[in-house]
Amino acid sequence: MQYEQSELYKIRHSAAHVLAMAVLEIDPDAKLAIGPPIENGFYYDFDLSKPISENDFPKLEKLMTKIIAKNSLVEHKKVKKADAILEAKNKQQNFKLELIENLPDEELNYYGIDWFWDLCKGPHVEKLSQIKAFKLLSVAGAYWRGDEKQPMLTRIYGTAFESQAELDEYLEKLEESKRRDHKKLGVQLDLFVFSELVGAGLPLWTPKGMQLREILDDFVWSLRQKHGYEKVEIPHITKKDLYERSGHWEKFKDELFTIETREGHQYALKPMNCPHHTQIFKRKMWSYRDLPQRYANTTMVYRDEQSGELSGLSRVISITQDDAHVFCRNDQVKEEMGKVWSIIEEFYKPVGFELEVRLSLSDPNQSEKYLGTKELWHSAEKSLKELVKERGKSAKIGLGEATFYGPKIDFLARDSLNRQWQVATIQLDMNLPQRFDLTYINSNGEKERPVMIHCAIMGSIERYISILIEHFAGDFPVWLAPVQVKVLPISEKTLEYAREVKNMLALEGIRVEIEESNDTLGKKIRSSELEKIPYLLIIGEKEQAEKTVTVRNRRSADQQNIAVKKFAESIKLEIRP
Repeated sequence: MQYEQSELYKIRHSAAHVLAMAVLEIDPDAKLAIGPPIENGFYYDFDLSKPISENDFPKLEKLMTKIIAKNSLVEHKKVKKADAILEAKNKQQNFKLELIENLPDEELNYYGIDWFWDLCKGPHVEKLSQIKAFKLLSVAGAYWRGDEKQPMLTRIYGTAFESQAELDEYLEKLEESKRRDHKKLGVQLDLFVFSELVGAGLPLWTPKGMQLREILDDFVWSLRQKHGYEKVEIPHITKKDLYERSGHWEKFKDELFTIETREGHQYALKPMNCPHHTQIFKRKMWSYRDLPQRYANTTMVYRDEQSGELSGLSRVISITQDDAHVFCRNDQVKEEMGKVWSIIEEFYKPVGFELEVRLSLSDPNQSEKYLGTKELWHSAEKSLKELVKERGKSAKIGLGEATFYGPKIDFLARDSLNRQWQVATIQLDMNLPQRFDLTYINSNGEKERPVMIHCAIMGSIERYISILIEHFAGDFPVWLAPVQVKVLPISEKTLEYAREVKNMLALEGIRVEIEESNDTLGKKIRSSELEKIPYLLIIGEKEQAEKTVTVRNRRSADQQNIAVKKFAESIKLEIRP
């Protein structure tokens, strides 16, 4: 059964109306906006005459419980549009009035609980007693209709379940997700910082954070290199002419950072890399024997995101993409997409992600949204469907979720909290080659148009790192940990030997640090455990005399005395992803 028709959806939808009733009891002058169910609960947006905070939740929940206890029927009625407009004006509900005025001239759906009626299409529970377990979660700001030029409203989030046990389980997971919040752990692990002087959405990466980025990017490159990719580089700005030709300017000109030169020329900070890569391909006339050309480029792009939408590394202004584009013949498309698919599977396997597939297609009823002919779109979508079938996978269909220039295959992963994230993507593009007049000489000596494949393995490195931090709770596997080993000399007497051990491990390619402070051993161990270092090597006079180390694993308080060379050999086996 679809979520929209489920009992849970009806419960959450009805709970949103009960929340609105409770808010009106403590703030009768509140203006109501919208209150829909969402994936894990519901929310309602209000324009309040007095502020509400999470401190008010106990009072609101008590009022909601009182309303639910009456076990009122949830009634439905049809209202003429003219009458609905008059009622909204009389009650000075300007947001409801705007919604009503934009609806067709026909009878409107209203649902009511006792004295409260709300414009709504449903569905709802029949009686309020069906709402058995609910909880208010947070308060946030939200622009009316998501438009920053519109009023800022107060959004109250809540959730509801069919039983108290299910609610308790969800709240427990919510608490765990707070403990795993990458915004907190990233600072604790010294991976990145934000500066008010630099600006929101612009993360600054520390040495350890940069190490993590390079581990992941090097892994992607090692996989791509096996399949014949070559590295390229491009500037961070471009004349607007490039994006006018690609179609991006018309679609996204209000979301671009623009620059005007002293001579009056208009440039833009690049929000994507694909148009630049077309110009690298276009530098010469290729033979069909030269294809495919595979360009890999890890570089930053920039999107003018609204400040209210920025969130740690999950949503940023400066986005690092592990981007690649393949220019190939039509008869090479499936093979090249298959190679990308293999890279994706190999990359995500070491972190334990099982990938689900989503096929994002065009909506035939909204053809104005897409560039290119129907024939091009049909051919591209057919190729993707065939690839999914040949890989022996089933795919969820996302109708209308294609990019404006082509269909795509998205890969989705579930983390340790069972949250689903869209990670890698393969996009097929027959439009940019046409817009930039890209050609090669085919086997008949004639010019022919190549196909362009867009492929990002991590997509956004920032967002992927935020997912990994929360998936592992910052406790990275050894191959991924920025620091794999920390050497802890007990005293200054063993410091010189500790330095020798550090240098020996570093020469073996192990990422190692040494703690040279005068702190006690207990404090050194506690500090290192907070940093989630996989292995601690304790070095005292006994270890120095025997040329050994005492190994402490982060997952166990057990300790083992071992020769340095033997330890190096064992950890190197864990380092391979």
